[in-house]
Amino acid sequence: MATILETRGLSKRFGGLIATDNISFRLEDGARHALIGPNGAGKTTFINLLTGILAPTAGEILLDGNAITGMSAERRVRAGLVRTFQINQLFPAMTPLETLGLAVSERMGGGRDWWRATGSKTEIVREMIEVAERFRLIDVLEEPTSKLPYGKQRLLEMAVAFACRPRVLLLDEPAAGVPEAERHELLATLADLPGDVSVLLIEHDMDLVFSFADRISVLVNGALFREGSVAEISGDPNVRAVYLGDAIDG
Repeated sequence: MATILETRGLSKRFGGLIATDNISFRLEDGARHALIGPNGAGKTTFINLLTGILAPTAGEILLDGNAITGMSAERRVRAGLVRTFQINQLFPAMTPLETLGLAVSERMGGGRDWWRATGSKTEIVREMIEVAERFRLIDVLEEPTSKLPYGKQRLLEMAVAFACRPRVLLLDEPAAGVPEAERHELLATLADLPGDVSVLLIEHDMDLVFSFADRISVLVNGALFREGSVAEISGDPNVRAVYLGDAIDG
């Protein structure tokens, strides 16, 4: 399959600390790929490098074969590389309707006049409703975000990212903090993501990783430790020793 996102020798040092060590990684077009590793493995640093929040010390990043290493975070989003965060980056006083209106209108060039543009362009309204339906937000569209159940807030953040029309979607622990009663809706939404969006999932919940991913990369001490199919990673005794332990059996 074609490679949509690639890193070559990607490294990041903070003084004498090596946070990311010579990572060469490929995400295939349409993939469902999980990135796992113990706390402090360098997962967040790696994602921050991919999205332009941090500049690498060495190496390069390519999106669809084009170098984006020096590109700003905003330009990467516009090029189709979009992420969510471990902690929601939402406006608590806004409703999902307003939040999605802002995201869709901004992508279409509405800018500061986003609310007027939302009301005057049927294509914006149509897309807002389609995204809300896909992410199971129709029933809470006019509720303040601060009053939404946490699972719905996580769905809203993913919906905002999806409204940017990503080619690559980086999901940073989407299930973190979501109560068990709300997890089914979130997992079903992830399973329904369209195949033309390539997904890199960063997650500690191994049940979610094993049910969602078709390929897994293991990061340890800032370096790529193992990579393979779900069966290969789940059965690898070295992976068990450094990270999974008994979690893989339960």
